[in-house]
Amino acid sequence: MRDGDIIHGLARGLAVIECFDQDHARLSITEVANRTGLERATARRCLLTLVHLGYATYDGKFFQLTPRVLNLGHFYLAANTLPQMIQPFLDELSAATGESGSAAVLDGTDILYVARASTRRVMSINLGPGARLPAYCTSMGRILLAALPPEEARAILDRSNLVAYTSRTKADLPSITTELAVVAAQGFAVIDQELELGLCSIAVPLYNAAGQTIAALNIGAQTARASTSRMIASFLPLMRKIQSDLRPLLR
Repeated sequence: MRDGDIIHGLARGLAVIECFDQDHARLSITEVANRTGLERATARRCLLTLVHLGYATYDGKFFQLTPRVLNLGHFYLAANTLPQMIQPFLDELSAATGESGSAAVLDGTDILYVARASTRRVMSINLGPGARLPAYCTSMGRILLAALPPEEARAILDRSNLVAYTSRTKADLPSITTELAVVAAQGFAVIDQELELGLCSIAVPLYNAAGQTIAALNIGAQTARASTSRMIASFLPLMRKIQSDLRPLLR
């Protein structure tokens, strides 16, 4: 893509929106400039434009996003049939296991949640559609990375901020690369307290009719309720059935 084809003002505006998160809900101009790498004057113009368009509010010192920003995600969900296709299957899986199920796609170095059926909160953060987690240390992320050509997966890992969230996290390239090979060979991924202590999860790929991996499906649970061995023995067969049922339906 040529640089002349890029609308840099739009790119800067989106960067400003994306710098707000759960830990940075209210930001000053200086804070936005620091978090985005933009000049302070540029950050100010972007923020005031968002206020003018109704995507943010300003109290004279701090800016905060408004619910209108949710429209951007809604448009994606409305135009993409994947979440609607998956949701009924997720609901059935969650009811059958008594645990929360999710589906996600790969977006840069993260996984992006596109559907969820939650029976109870298993993590300290909200994992509804639109939530993001790092791909390298999540079960769905490893499924999606393992489906890529090795050089593409390595490029994503090179751009990732490999943090050890717990003492169990595989956060170095050799360990992750070895794990991706295991995931590719066995067709499922298991995470045992790598992202958060007390949490484990299992994931499988979701294929389209052509056999391409287009998303991942997982179940997450507290280890006190469902160990990884129980997940493999009891949950994996149910997930395999959904994988098979969805394949002819997905494009």
